[in-house]
Amino acid sequence: MQGCLWKCVGVLASLVILGFFSGKNKAARVESNASLNEKKKIIQQIAQEQISSEVKSHMKYFTKMQENSQVLQHASYTLLAGTSPQGKWLLTVGISSVQQTHGSYLLDTLKSLFQASSEQDLKYMLVLVLLSDTDPTWLNQIVANISGLFTSHIESGRLAVVHGLLGGSLANSRNHSSPCGELYARQKTSSVLLMNFASNLSDYFLLLVDNVRCAPRFMSNIYWAVSAWKELPWVILDFSGMKISGKVFHTRDLPRLTSFLLLFPKDVPTHLLLSEFSLLLSQNVPIRFSSSIFYHMGNYSEFEDTCFPEEQDKDLGEPDNPAATVFTDMLLFWNTIPQYAYILNDDCLWVMNPLEGNYLLVVLDKPQKVIRVAVLTGSAHSKMNFLQQGQILLGYSLMDYPKRCAHYTLVGPVVRGQLDQMVFYEEDAVKEISCIKLLVTASHDSAIKILQIRVWTEVEEEET
Repeated sequence: MQGCLWKCVGVLASLVILGFFSGKNKAARVESNASLNEKKKIIQQIAQEQISSEVKSHMKYFTKMQENSQVLQHASYTLLAGTSPQGKWLLTVGISSVQQTHGSYLLDTLKSLFQASSEQDLKYMLVLVLLSDTDPTWLNQIVANISGLFTSHIESGRLAVVHGLLGGSLANSRNHSSPCGELYARQKTSSVLLMNFASNLSDYFLLLVDNVRCAPRFMSNIYWAVSAWKELPWVILDFSGMKISGKVFHTRDLPRLTSFLLLFPKDVPTHLLLSEFSLLLSQNVPIRFSSSIFYHMGNYSEFEDTCFPEEQDKDLGEPDNPAATVFTDMLLFWNTIPQYAYILNDDCLWVMNPLEGNYLLVVLDKPQKVIRVAVLTGSAHSKMNFLQQGQILLGYSLMDYPKRCAHYTLVGPVVRGQLDQMVFYEEDAVKEISCIKLLVTASHDSAIKILQIRVWTEVEEEET
């Protein structure tokens, strides 16, 4: 294990450089903004590559790890507000918070969360706030504020506030290589304590930081997504463009995740390790829903933007559906043709009682790098005629007789008759897609209305 720590020195060196860049004055940053962004990307990439190499070389340690780290066996918790969580919830919404120099967004985050949730939503989720600061004055004040503003949620048992501290040498480790290193260490400590406490409370766990705004009915979005993915393998479902917030885990994976995070020095960024954890459990690409339901609320320090660069939801514009031919083996009616499902207009495709294994296949005239795909089915007004169970797959290695692809990779299942996901590729995978396949995964006893298959492709920039 000492080898594991020594090899991480390279990662920490990269973070020192990142901290150096972040300390430059604002004028210099504005003048060399493009160059700085490139450097940050390179540094992040170097750190990720070194962590990837480290993870692979120490896979044997990961597979033999105990469910609970020795460090976490000495963690201590104190319930500050609410009652000890009882029963088994569907979702634990975990929020970690520490004292900040310029005030806190925690109360605003909690307000946003509860305002965005219906009474029905609240029946399925537990909100767990983990405070990991040691200042008793701040702790008393923040608990008093939470208790005063959210009394009904505390009394109902759906909001609990806990204070947690790590035991052992890590609890007192405060030497960091850079301002970013300090932020990473605090975040990792809080996240580990939070996930360790939440490991037996629910089926799923949503990780948030304390400066997040929630979209209305976010719980409903998560509920339907995890329901659709229930029979498929996944490690992390990502509902935002932020590095940490908006990620949903199986709660059963939390003990392994916390142990994995503690294999590395405290100031190795948690967000870089999460993708490696997914790889270890065989989720080779991110599963990212196109529309974020969690948003960044504000920064606590000038370093936060640099240390936690947010991936903004890029405006991809309208879909560009490249030229293609559409095939299906389903029974059509009302004089519709397969191409109606792909043309970007008001036409739609009606199919009669599709059976498990039926498909709609889009064969592109030329291979394309698809970066986002969406499928819309059903009638918006009547909430009927939507595809209840189906999947979208992307294919490559086109064959001529009949027109189809030899290999497919799963994008994801339809969720309430729809799918809208970003498309990611493994490092060595084929990135030129020739087929887009809508596969029916269970027989339906009613007609299905396929409104549109929408495709966004990567446009190559012209050389100047």
